[in-house]
Amino acid sequence: MGGYKYEGRRLPVQDKKARMKTHRNKMTEQDPLARARNFDEVNLGYDAETAISEAERCLLCPSSPCVKGCPVKIRVPEFLDKISEGKFMEALEIIKADNALPAITGRVCPQEVQCEGPCTQNKVSKEPVGIGYLERYVADLERNSMDRCCVNCSPPTGKKVAVVGSGPGGLTVAADMMRLGHEVHIYEAFHKAGGVLVYGIPEFRLPKAIVDYEIKCMEDLGVKIHTNHIIGKIYSLDELMAEEGFDAIYVGIGAGAPRFMGIEGENLLGIFSANEYLTRSNLMKAYDFPNYDTPIAQGKKVCVMGGGNVAMDSVRTGLRLGAEEAHIIYRRSHEELPARTEEIHHAEEEGVMFDFLTTPIRFIGDDEGKLVAMECIRMELGEPDDSGRRRPVPLEGSNFILEADLAVIAIGAGPNPILTSSEPEIELNRWGYIVADDDGKTSKKGVWAGGDIVTGSATVILAMGAGRKSAASMHRYLTGEEEW
Repeated sequence: MGGYKYEGRRLPVQDKKARMKTHRNKMTEQDPLARARNFDEVNLGYDAETAISEAERCLLCPSSPCVKGCPVKIRVPEFLDKISEGKFMEALEIIKADNALPAITGRVCPQEVQCEGPCTQNKVSKEPVGIGYLERYVADLERNSMDRCCVNCSPPTGKKVAVVGSGPGGLTVAADMMRLGHEVHIYEAFHKAGGVLVYGIPEFRLPKAIVDYEIKCMEDLGVKIHTNHIIGKIYSLDELMAEEGFDAIYVGIGAGAPRFMGIEGENLLGIFSANEYLTRSNLMKAYDFPNYDTPIAQGKKVCVMGGGNVAMDSVRTGLRLGAEEAHIIYRRSHEELPARTEEIHHAEEEGVMFDFLTTPIRFIGDDEGKLVAMECIRMELGEPDDSGRRRPVPLEGSNFILEADLAVIAIGAGPNPILTSSEPEIELNRWGYIVADDDGKTSKKGVWAGGDIVTGSATVILAMGAGRKSAASMHRYLTGEEEW
């Protein structure tokens, strides 16, 4: 797949030169001040004319650097070529051959560092083709119309596959294995399928109706989904194989155990992990009060510790829940922020305050044990650490007090041990993540794993890429093409 080249039509030199002078079509968005107080989607999408115009900017490069940058290897020039001709459903068929969740990835993928980063237009005009926007457009068109993209499945093989976890990696494995003719069952611990797509990403970035639609498409394919099933408690992996008759298992349970800072006062009322805060708001729909009555804390001065996408989701949620001030507390500078450029930009537009080179050293409470402030210290950047980023070093004597009545810790998450602690045959690394090879094979025969439970917290599309590799390996094993 890594050697893909575009073999379609070629552009005349003059046409290429003309396309290099075109500007990227902007996505229409809600007004920042309005959207900062509602949970409606920020980006409003392209129309047909804009989509065709943007697709026409593609240079149809034979080397296809965009495909090399995509973890699931979508044939980008092919689908852009179809959009430029107005053949939207044909474009979607090309996408869905490699990506079962296009409406989702079109919204949440870090395209700027994957398909759009190496785009030749990015090198020439500094304005890459809006690949993610176009993927989103054709997927939305299908969902909002009577047209449906047909996905063909191979004849039944008689083999049965269990997928543990219904996040993006698990859904990808399920879709690929169904297409290859295997019977697929998904086991999800929560009451609703979708994993991080439903509990972690807010409505304003990924409307849950879209996730529901994509999962319904899976069920229409024949995937059977079992919610409220905690594997490691209800069944062990051995029991799934011996008693439920599964021939292979994929473990895609993510990394959902919250991490805290371990500083004084962290148990005060008003301090939450990002996992709990976002799960209450997203999966349990606390944001939609009074239609849902899930309780959630609402602060006037909200501070979120961290600089990744989860931190941006948390601070923007706090703002929409009524905060007068919403702060990102980040121990490095703007240049080191790991969140997507678009999410940072949207947060800045909405009025989020960024406290760079700052870290809390203790939380301060009142007589009732409620958070009222944080003592922070300024940092400076020293030599690079293992991540390649400059290590933050405290500046002695720079302590100061920052008022806060709600704090969210968004500094990462670790592996949940419920399943792994009950499976001694599965090798773990020193951090508790599953050890798997490049194809997702674990140390336990017939069991594959991928996504955050293997790599640690990463992106939706990287989990999907791992799922595709595991599905291909699993298929070869089930059909006798590959020994364990």
